[in-house]
Amino acid sequence: MSEGYDLLEIMNYLDPSKLNYQDWCVVGMALKEEGFALADWDEWSRRDHARYHSGECLRKWNSFNGTNNPVTGGTIVQMAKEQGWIPERDPGHELDWNDVINRDEKVIIDSGWLEGKEIPEPVDWDPRKELIRYLEVLFDSTENVGYVTRSFEKDEKHMPTKGVWDRTAGQLIQELNRCSDMLDVIGDYNKKAGAWIRFNPLDGKGIKNENVTDFRYALVESDSVEIEKQNAVIRELELPVACLVHSGGKSLHAVVRVDAADYQEYRKRVDYLYNICNKNGFKIDVQNKNPSRLSRMPGIMRNGHKQFLVDTNIGKASWSEWYEWIESVNDDLPEPESLHDVWENLPELSPPLIENVLRQGHKMLIAGPSKAGKSFALIELCCAIAEGRSWLGWQCSEGKIMYVNLELDRASCLHRFKDVYAALGWRPNHLGNIDIWNLRGKSIPMDKLAPKLIRRAAKKNYIAIIIDPIYKIITGDENSADQMANFCNQFDKVCTELNCAVIYCHHHSKGSQGGKRSMDRASGSGVFARDPDALLDLIELELTDDILKQEENKAACDTYIDYLNKYFDDWEDDVSQDAMCSRTQMEAFCKKKLAARQYSELEALIDATEKKVHKYTAWRIEGTLREFPKFPPVNLWFDYPVHRADPSGALGDIQPEAEKPYWQRGKDARKKQGETQRKDKQAKFNMAIESFRFGHDDMYPTVKELYEQMKSDAEAVGEKYPAEKTIWNSLKRIGYTTDKDTKRIVPLPEKTGNGNE
Repeated sequence: MSEGYDLLEIMNYLDPSKLNYQDWCVVGMALKEEGFALADWDEWSRRDHARYHSGECLRKWNSFNGTNNPVTGGTIVQMAKEQGWIPERDPGHELDWNDVINRDEKVIIDSGWLEGKEIPEPVDWDPRKELIRYLEVLFDSTENVGYVTRSFEKDEKHMPTKGVWDRTAGQLIQELNRCSDMLDVIGDYNKKAGAWIRFNPLDGKGIKNENVTDFRYALVESDSVEIEKQNAVIRELELPVACLVHSGGKSLHAVVRVDAADYQEYRKRVDYLYNICNKNGFKIDVQNKNPSRLSRMPGIMRNGHKQFLVDTNIGKASWSEWYEWIESVNDDLPEPESLHDVWENLPELSPPLIENVLRQGHKMLIAGPSKAGKSFALIELCCAIAEGRSWLGWQCSEGKIMYVNLELDRASCLHRFKDVYAALGWRPNHLGNIDIWNLRGKSIPMDKLAPKLIRRAAKKNYIAIIIDPIYKIITGDENSADQMANFCNQFDKVCTELNCAVIYCHHHSKGSQGGKRSMDRASGSGVFARDPDALLDLIELELTDDILKQEENKAACDTYIDYLNKYFDDWEDDVSQDAMCSRTQMEAFCKKKLAARQYSELEALIDATEKKVHKYTAWRIEGTLREFPKFPPVNLWFDYPVHRADPSGALGDIQPEAEKPYWQRGKDARKKQGETQRKDKQAKFNMAIESFRFGHDDMYPTVKELYEQMKSDAEAVGEKYPAEKTIWNSLKRIGYTTDKDTKRIVPLPEKTGNGNE
């Protein structure tokens, strides 16, 4: 046996190059005995590059046919220990006076102190009713039942024949109800031997395991424990017993619900059942494992004693209920405590990691759509914690942090950290506080990653671990609440074992987020929103032309100011504070102040600044917090590669598309569509005008000539073209009019600052 350890995990600590040929074969035998695949042995063997030969594992594997004394996984465990592996859960230590010696896992009762429970024989015994009750409890009326009444002697023992299996439970019950003697239904039997019955339904074609149609029950029987104690143990263990039958000899036959889906699951559940019984001092007869096994039939005499039904439907109601109960008995959970005892001496709260957002040792989720820069936000957070600086306006505690990178290649990840430091303008004074674990291409499910992570981080004193992103390590169905709860429990393990915060990010669900609360936008089960202590949700803000112009003005003014500061010391004496906030006025001042070469250089910088502004995206963070009051929404610009606060408050009035009512979203969509069509129309007019001017010495066309040009352009690509009257009516809207003298179209004059044309 492998003692409950993951053998493949243990084999990571077992070096094949340090083993001789015989030990190498022993590992293969043990893996095959424990049900592992050839590929597992072959992959491990490849680590010995010098001696590995392709195909050799396959040849040896096929020669491992098993023995009466097989090599098991316990051999691998022992070999790993000899090579220096120490089990994490049992490192071994000298006991102290205050140490607690735990009971063996899954031990429910102490059989040495358990008193036997007497089983009185029935007085008013009706054999027919006994068998009817047994059939009603175990079978549906249409299911075939196998039973045996004839026997033969072998080595002074009465042995059952194959019996019959061609009658249904319904037929038997009907005939038993009509008869006066049940032997008229089941046939005569040897009263020294008794009679038998199969507890799982059959297909009516035979009595082998393959003839079992539903792996519903298993048999628990012991001949080595006195029968009164058997009765007590079965009840104390709360086995989900459907029928408990006295064998007429020295044992009870407990027909236990296992409700297996197939034969493979049946075997696993029976092994688990027998293991629990054995651990609790109830040694089980392992020959009764088969699902087609015979049990004692109630309502029968056996060597002067009754085979009778002791009880039905006792213990837990189902296998799943019993299994959960067994698993919870040794759960290592803390005992409840009285509030009175701690009222005057409350424990200290964990200090904040992110001020007014997250405490140390707690969990935080950042959720958002793609292109929100979630990974950059997490890298910014790493830098802020390492340096003890502010992140998105929240002050962070200084300390060591691990960034678990599951998505980026190593080079890209490292460059991102340097780019973020540079963009933030921070000096990297505490780079030693940041550890990066690059796992791209090597990520494994979270339940496997958690112990490896804990082992590597155990002595590093991290105050936070960031995992980016979690979709790479999700185990189970993302939309299943119970499976995602189990997945999120792994974060709790990391928090508890390392006493540090765990921060991770997840994407929004597909489709429109309209009508959803911020906490419900993360993809998958609602567990993602309700499990963390802090949830920060990012949603994109749709920028208007006015806001973009404001941002262009601000960025241009900052560029003008930075350039002037570079070359002049006292220029600010000549410009008012209001003028410094006006692009037009700063432009005019720079034209006068700078030489032609300098102004040309500045114009190139302004042009680059404008292009950069048009790449900005705007975002709003909303929070759902467990430990702190809700904060007002935080508006940000994502200026690659970092997020910046919105100091002007320009983003505050934007209503996210997701939060607009349907009528407003429809109105905005129509307006946007109309604007797009108007711009498209204007572009076609301008193209036709420029095409005409190119061939006519830069002269503007008449409306008639413009109509002919647009008609020609449209026919060339198979598109429709406007009527001449439509062109007349559209001129002013697209910025043109007609000259009264030449009848040619000309651009409308630009409006001046005083409103006159």
